[in-house]
Order: sequence, then C-alpha cells, then structure tokens
Amino acid sequence: MNPAERRAVVLGGGLAGMLAAQVLARHFGTVTVVDRDDLGAPGPQPRTGLPQARHLHQLWSSGARVLDTLLPGLTQQLLRAGAKRVSIPTGNALFSAYGWQHRFPEAQFMLSASRDLLDWTVRQRVRADPRIVVRDRTQADGLLGSAETVTGVAVRSVADGETTELAADLVVDATGRSSATRRWLAELGLRPVEEDLVDTGITYATRLFRVPEWVDGSFPGVSVQPDHRDGRPGQSGYLLPIEGDRWIVALSGTRGGEPSADDASFTEFAGNLRHPIIAELIGGAEPLTSVQRSRSTANRRLYPERAADWPHGLLLLGDSMASFNPSYGHGMVTAARSAAVLDRELSTGDAGPATMRRVMRGLADVVDEAWTFATTQDICYPNCRVRSGDDRLLPQQANARREMTDAIGTAAARQPEIASALFDVVTLAAPVSSLMEPRVLAALRAGPTHPPLKAPPFTPEELAMLRRSTRRTVRESTPAAG
Repeated sequence: MNPAERRAVVLGGGLAGMLAAQVLARHFGTVTVVDRDDLGAPGPQPRTGLPQARHLHQLWSSGARVLDTLLPGLTQQLLRAGAKRVSIPTGNALFSAYGWQHRFPEAQFMLSASRDLLDWTVRQRVRADPRIVVRDRTQADGLLGSAETVTGVAVRSVADGETTELAADLVVDATGRSSATRRWLAELGLRPVEEDLVDTGITYATRLFRVPEWVDGSFPGVSVQPDHRDGRPGQSGYLLPIEGDRWIVALSGTRGGEPSADDASFTEFAGNLRHPIIAELIGGAEPLTSVQRSRSTANRRLYPERAADWPHGLLLLGDSMASFNPSYGHGMVTAARSAAVLDRELSTGDAGPATMRRVMRGLADVVDEAWTFATTQDICYPNCRVRSGDDRLLPQQANARREMTDAIGTAAARQPEIASALFDVVTLAAPVSSLMEPRVLAALRAGPTHPPLKAPPFTPEELAMLRRSTRRTVRESTPAAG
C-alpha cells in the first residue's frame, strides 16, 4: 500500500501517544489521536485522565536527547518556558542508600518541570502537523477486526455518546496504566497476553511550595533515598525546582511505610526520613497546594512480542505495555525511545507483519532495561508482591545483581569515575553491562578518591543562602567541590 494511503489511530494523547503520532505522521497519510480529555487548553493545565501528572516528573538527559531528535529544539523550548536543567550529580544533593554523594562534575542531567508543562509543550508541537488530527473528549470503546487483524477502533463522544468507527491500518494503544487492550483482545477471542507484576505498594504524596526568598539564584535539588538493605519499608523524599519559582516536593513510602494525605503530617514525614534535610528546607516555605496522593505505582509489564496469536495492526506503547515504579524516572525515557524504535523500523517504507514483529521486539528491548532496573531493586522491600516468570527476579540472580549494585553505589559516592558510570546507567544513557567495563573495574580496584561526607554537601554559596533563611536548623557540611 502507498504510505500516503495508510491510516493510523493512536489511543491516548499523553506523552507516549503524542510522540507516536509525531513519528507515524512521517510514514502514514493520516494519523488520528483519540483521548477522552479536553486537550485544547491554551496553556499547561491538569488533565482529569492523568492524575499522576500532579507528582514529580524528571526527564533524564537520555530521554531529552531522543525528544530533541523527534521534535528538534524541544529542550530549549522547555527551558525557555521555565523548566530547570539540573546537573547530575553536581546539581543535586543526594543522600543515597550508601551515604551522601559527592557532587562530582556532571555526568548526565535532568529536566525538571511540571508534567503539565512537559505534556502541553509536546502536544502543541505535535498538533502543528496538519497530518495529525486530534479527537479529544472521545472515548475508545473497542477494537474492530478479528483475531488475526485489527482494522480500526470504535469510539464514543464523551459529550453526547455518539458512536463512530475509525478505520485504521495501525492502532497504537498509548492509554497508559488504564489500558483496556487485554479485555478488548479477549472480546476478539484471543488468549490473555502474558503479564508480570512487581508491586511494592508504594504511595506518593506531593506538594508544591513557593521557592523561599532566601534562595538567591540556583539551589540544588535534594534527594533522600531509603536503604533497601535495612529490611524496613522504603521511604524517600525529593525536592526539585520547577517552572514558576516553585519547589515540587514528593514523599513516598512502600507498603507499611506510606505517607498520608494530611497536610499537617507532610513535613513530619519528611523529617522522619533517613535525613531531615527536606523537612528543614520546607519548614518555612509557603505551601501552594494541599497534599496530592497516588497509589498507581506498580511495575507491570505485558509481553505482546511473545504472543503466538497477536493480531496484526495493533501495537502497545508506553505504560500500556510496561509501567514502572515512578521513583526511577524511567517512564518518559522509555516512551521517547519506543517512539524512536517505531520511527526506525517504519523507515523501510513497509508496515507489514514482518515489520510489526520487528517493532514489537524493539519495543521489548527498550522496556527491558528499565524493567530490570526497577524490579530487581523493588523486590528488596518488605511485602513486595511479585507475580512474574522473569528468572532474573529469582533470589540467586537478584541477589548477585544487588551485590554488584551495592558495591558500585558505595564506591560511586566517593569516586568520580564510578559515579559517572553509575549515573549513566541510572538515567538509561548506558546499559547495566557498562558497569563491567575495564575503566569502571579499574576505578573500583583503585578505591575511593574522596572522604565520606557526614552532612549535606552544600557549597559555600548555598550555605550562605541557608544562613540568610529564617530557619537555621539546616546542618552545615564541607564544601561540595568534587
């Protein structure tokens, strides 16, 4: 078929869906995006269908680079709109499971912004393409076609309930964690697709604060992470600057250690983390919102590439295929890389069954690194619920991987070469196997180059800011120069 005659429908107007639409418009004559929310807001606004958008979202540098290839200049556009570029590890005071991290020279970076700003900026860029039609306030109700081939999707207007059938040569499900694809496949007579679940029960509580007046210019992000080795529920806290002179503060706890939705206990929970620095920083800050809480955080993965009877003309993308514990910040990177895989495989000009099988294998490869990273860490926490056939999660393999991670993490806190390699992996800029490269192993044998830090590694300039604050309880430390 002539590519100009091919039609694609993307279900879901979030980040994964819009990136898929952007890519498909290069290979299909028309692309229709279907979403039940109103996507016509003139600026960044919260979306009813994306409650997790209220929480912290960091876009790692590996994902930002891919986004810039798909939407040239997007990073600079976000920065002009107020997003913050946070150097890793230089621009983040990190208390990891292994102690305070020296703020060595930049290895990677993150873009810190509200999810509303990220999504709106991408959406406006994508909607500018005349080949892409957005049908918002429209609900997808089911797949058209047969067990062998999907030929479109049935949709319904949210406003008046009118139903329509959209014919398509390709349907991409990017509806996220709420995806109905498993049910729709059953309606076509297909067997259930294989699914894995690793659920720590982690709960997020997030609140926005106005950046205090004593902050003059930049101030680092702050992260306090749990120690997965102590046998207790994992509790963490993150403070990052975002657009609008705001701090976004996210607290989390796995099953048995969850934060509440109570405004009054938010700072108290932060103060009971492994270090109280976040509570000390927000103690005198003006809250701009009440606490927003979310429990939709399990690691869940489908394996369409393994299905013997997966129908031609249907793909899963983003959280519809695999969703991760948000603590690791890998969802947006995976969505961007998945869109790049789709673009690469379709560049042959063919969209037949063989190409779609290559796409699914490529998407599985993209998902796998983030999946392994999240799940082998999460199974450390008590009462984690696991339903998986992944041999890498068996105790012997998982323990061996954690032993390696613990050795690398301990050394990275005090050795810049190892820190650089570790943050490459954490941000998905490099595979876990890169930690076994000769340069990393040589640095491990050489041992630490810096002393352990006993307190948050603030610079003299940052300590001066703290002294100007009305709160004088923040503990000082040695300078952060790496």
